[in-house]
Amino acid sequence: MDFIDEIIEQEYENFKQKNIWAVYETLKARWHESNRINSVPSHTFFYERIHNRSRYKQTKKRQGSRAANNFLGPWLIKPTTPRHGDRPLEIVHIDHTQLDIECVCPDSQVNLGRPWVTAMIDAYSRRILAVYITFNPPSYRSCMMLLRICVQRFRRFPEWIVVDNGKDFKSTYFDTLLARFEASKKHRPKDVPKFSSLIERWFRTSHTEFFNNLRGNTQIMKHVRLVKKENNPKNLAVWELAELYEYFVSGYCYGVYDQKEHPALEGMSPQQAFEFGIAQTGSRPHQSINYDDQFKILTLPSTKKGTAKVQPSKGVRINRTDYWSDEFYSVENKDIPIRYDPFDYGTAYAYVNSRWIRCISNYYIKFQGYSEKAIKLATTLIHRKKQLHNQRAYASVSEIANLLKNAEEYEELQQQLLRDRSTQKVHDLIEGKLNTFDNASIATHNKQHDISSTVSSRNDSDNLDLNEISEDELNIPDDESKDNFLYDDNELW
Repeated sequence: MDFIDEIIEQEYENFKQKNIWAVYETLKARWHESNRINSVPSHTFFYERIHNRSRYKQTKKRQGSRAANNFLGPWLIKPTTPRHGDRPLEIVHIDHTQLDIECVCPDSQVNLGRPWVTAMIDAYSRRILAVYITFNPPSYRSCMMLLRICVQRFRRFPEWIVVDNGKDFKSTYFDTLLARFEASKKHRPKDVPKFSSLIERWFRTSHTEFFNNLRGNTQIMKHVRLVKKENNPKNLAVWELAELYEYFVSGYCYGVYDQKEHPALEGMSPQQAFEFGIAQTGSRPHQSINYDDQFKILTLPSTKKGTAKVQPSKGVRINRTDYWSDEFYSVENKDIPIRYDPFDYGTAYAYVNSRWIRCISNYYIKFQGYSEKAIKLATTLIHRKKQLHNQRAYASVSEIANLLKNAEEYEELQQQLLRDRSTQKVHDLIEGKLNTFDNASIATHNKQHDISSTVSSRNDSDNLDLNEISEDELNIPDDESKDNFLYDDNELW
């Protein structure tokens, strides 16, 4: 037996991934070379010997740890906690994925790309607690909006939040927000997505049942050689982000999926399982959270220091931009807690006289409604334009390359502004400021009844004109002064 096990370890359990028959031929050759008295074991016995060994260890030696992780046992929050909890809102899973559908700007019909969805699912009832859609890649902003939506719908914070090891879940901002509302975070082991299989499986289900049946879905892109102009999803895109959010989130996630019988819930729907669990274990009114302006401000990010000194006649400086309020007269030269709105760079908040007050930027007229990411892109563009103007008149190859890169960044900025406008309409839907689309504005685009409505556009005068803004107005922190809050890899200071 030891001889056979040695052959298996040396010849079979390695990254060469030899098949069993080839290893068995090696065993026969080694057996005869060693002049053993007993006859060679049969191939049936050899097959059984291999399959009786540890599948986890064997797969790890042949295919690596990622493949072997599929053979790990269940992962528990605590040894005494059921794998999916024993009541609603005890354990939830949060994750992001990019949707397989192209979206367009409602005003210009310019293709804005594929949006990202961030979702929260209750492990006990499989109910979708919150969904947020945006064009921006996963960041602390998506987490902030998702937690807002959860509190808006259920007036509760989950007790345990299971997340992956992405940077957006390891930020100081995210940890501080959870600690403020006494929620705990648990990172699933690296390279083991099956420990969040609930939400991963739901992502797949949502694509199969919803997105793959819409015009402009990207299924064809899995076979790039088949893509032509007439079937390119970018040319077929008709869905605007706010419309997609209304029909997917309100219609599918909170409607059809919520009320449909779930195979893992013994004949109940997620909504029924959630309500049954609340009735059995209690509603816990003492954990209720009011969804008001106070709560929204608490979900906003702050700087690394968390406070700012009130300078006379200038106000507080947040991210190298001054913000002012008349309430500052009573707290001059004092450090006060501050927050800023990543979706409106013209607005910030300060804690003065035991209450949060709204502050406005010195350049509020120009910054109002523009996101933090758009301002950073504009800042980069202005810096590069100044570098180009300071160079000599002769245009070298490197200068032409820089100019082309500058033009690409300008296009990126314009697209970011269009994406921000679409995202703002999603925020208006979440807050109830934008009503459901009227039937009169609905048009059928294909046999799947895809829907695209016309939404009133902002005036052209709202566009951010870089030529009218000085570098001082777009004074964004450099690497030395960046805070600890998470930003995407492409949007670091």
